[in-house]
Amino acid sequence: MDATQNTRQLDHKTLSHSFHLWFWGALTCFSQEHMQTFGYMSSMLPIIRKLYPKHDDQVKAIHAYTAFFNTNPMLGSVIIGTTASMEEARANGKDIDGETINDMRAGLMGPIAGIGDSLIDGTLIPILLGISLGMSTGGSPVGAIFYIITWVLIAYFGQRFLYFRGYKFGDQAVGFLVGKQGAAVRRAIGIVGSMVVGGVLATWVNVTTSFTLRGVNGKVFLNLQSKLDSIYPGLLTVVVTLFCWWLMSKKRVSAIWTMVLLVVISFIGVLLGVFNPGLSY
Repeated sequence: MDATQNTRQLDHKTLSHSFHLWFWGALTCFSQEHMQTFGYMSSMLPIIRKLYPKHDDQVKAIHAYTAFFNTNPMLGSVIIGTTASMEEARANGKDIDGETINDMRAGLMGPIAGIGDSLIDGTLIPILLGISLGMSTGGSPVGAIFYIITWVLIAYFGQRFLYFRGYKFGDQAVGFLVGKQGAAVRRAIGIVGSMVVGGVLATWVNVTTSFTLRGVNGKVFLNLQSKLDSIYPGLLTVVVTLFCWWLMSKKRVSAIWTMVLLVVISFIGVLLGVFNPGLSY
């Protein structure tokens, strides 16, 4: 009998099922104790059932996926695909055990999380939001619709691509993300993202002051905004932006508390006459 007839191989249907379980349930039963452990485990169930017909073998194999796991859900799909490839090799007698799989996961989930958070949350999403804001001028719903559809398509097909690349190329696919080529790509995307965010800042953020000084005759002899514009147009916008960056980046203040602080500063500024909201009653 040909030895290849006994080879256990994953088919496209099983891999697709595994991917969809990860895509829809990566954060299933999410908690501080387990994070994405159960989402990871559920995505591996079709793989285990396909490779190990016997129940006892399934129980033994799935035990490797009970360890803590947490990474960026979008780029993390490459780890799931790589694991499927490793599990297939283990089922066919290769020198791979549960500890080897756990070591791979533990070693990759940190770097992939850092790359994914900066690439997706820090670059891709701001770019899409910047484009969407431009399309929402005048209260148009087109921007919101564009963002929802575009993000869903990128998230789905991006994760699917990484999953199957991880399965096909194994650790080579991960090596691209964390290697020199991946670093060059991330740097290029980061530069583009910074340009887009800067364009959004210049277009949509406008901080001005209404502070003036009047003489005894009631005539304005100092208009602070005009003086600032003659020195550096948009200076207050830059100052407020850098202040928010300093709070969130250096002082680790959350975005919510930063917005609350800006509301308080704005409220006090209006009361003191520093800002003019342009409201009429």
